[in-house]
Amino acid sequence: MVWLRRMYARPLFVVVGIFRAFSSKAGPGSVSAAGYCFADAGLSPPFSPSSHLVPQARLGMSGGCGYTLAIMNDAIKPGPETPLQAGLPELSVVVPTFNERDNVTVLYRRLEATLSGIAWEVVFVDDNSPDGTWEVVRNLARKDSRVRCIRRIGRRGLSGACIEGILASSGPYAAVIDADLQHDETQLPKMVALLRSGEAELVVGSRYIEGGSADSFNKQRAGASQLATEVARRALKVEVADPMSGFFMIRRDRFEQLAPELSTQGFKILLDVIATAQGKLRTIEIPYTFGSRQHGESKLDSMVALDFLGLVLAKLTHDVVSLRFLLFAMVGGTGLVVHLTALFIAHEIFQMPFAEAQAIGALIAMTSNFILNNFLTYRDQRLKGFAILRGLLLFYLVCGVGLLANVGVAFAVFDQEPIWWLAGAAGALMGVVWNYAMSGLFVWRKR
Repeated sequence: MVWLRRMYARPLFVVVGIFRAFSSKAGPGSVSAAGYCFADAGLSPPFSPSSHLVPQARLGMSGGCGYTLAIMNDAIKPGPETPLQAGLPELSVVVPTFNERDNVTVLYRRLEATLSGIAWEVVFVDDNSPDGTWEVVRNLARKDSRVRCIRRIGRRGLSGACIEGILASSGPYAAVIDADLQHDETQLPKMVALLRSGEAELVVGSRYIEGGSADSFNKQRAGASQLATEVARRALKVEVADPMSGFFMIRRDRFEQLAPELSTQGFKILLDVIATAQGKLRTIEIPYTFGSRQHGESKLDSMVALDFLGLVLAKLTHDVVSLRFLLFAMVGGTGLVVHLTALFIAHEIFQMPFAEAQAIGALIAMTSNFILNNFLTYRDQRLKGFAILRGLLLFYLVCGVGLLANVGVAFAVFDQEPIWWLAGAAGALMGVVWNYAMSGLFVWRKR
């Protein structure tokens, strides 16, 4: 490589010398053009004075070729980014989707009508919908460059979709809105105005302040939403009236500061943002009426409650442990109950030897843990088909090694400090950490 650098270095020095020599000869009133400098040197100019690369004759400036190069350098320096430059949007609307084929076109048309006076783009983040939602979005994008589609393979979850969409957006302001047409998109201009004026860094569409409404909820969902809101406000000291809202707008630069600490699991991205910011976001709530779903089915199920509980616990521990780890540990707790129950039945009822009963209990507990983790903890990477059997065998292997680690650590602690419960707890902690780390690496690894 040394000889290559030397080969190109000498011609470069000759060219630079020619430029400097002739630029110093250029006096007042002379045309400062690189092409003319080459001509004076008796060389063929690489481009003519009329070249479109450098409008030589129109410069009309003195100072030689060096000045021309300086002008060129200034011309290509990036300036401050503003929404008006190069057609950049002022607002990026992020829409997480899964099986929303019938809704995306309707939402696009509503955005087009509502945001007529604002430079905007819409980023649909689709979790590889079986109904082909991403195909509909892609067809829209072919007709309108303001429409973008991020199709996620092997990843699931509303929070992760929102994070990816906002980080991939172009505008200084990013709004999150559902594709189910239940959020009031006519509030978006008001939200933009609040961010633009500097009054707020986060604007939340609220169902629970004066003027807002969630009458479309059935009694069960209304009760669950209000309970979750109250738990979040009390446990996490959140002052927002509707931290469970899925309709909000935030300055993108402020979101990017918080993004590394946000969880990609779960559904409550706004609660995560507010709790992570710890009161450092200027927040304003505006009322809106939560509408009824027009097409498709709600993606919320009973597992969302556990996602929510895990998120609250994670934030209470200041993210020392992740939401996924907490869910994994909770599943491990149920596995202990399953293990002891199976051990009791095998040993006490069927009168099996302890060693055999213990092995059966461990096998049943590991199987139970695998099923629950696949259904809950790793629901966004859920194994299906033949992959379930392969994953189960790998999970047995991981947990088997974890058991050895558990016993080894417990014995080491007991030798130093013969307190049985302390040694047992240390071994159990080692086991769950090992099982969690290796399960994520080998069983539910991201593809």
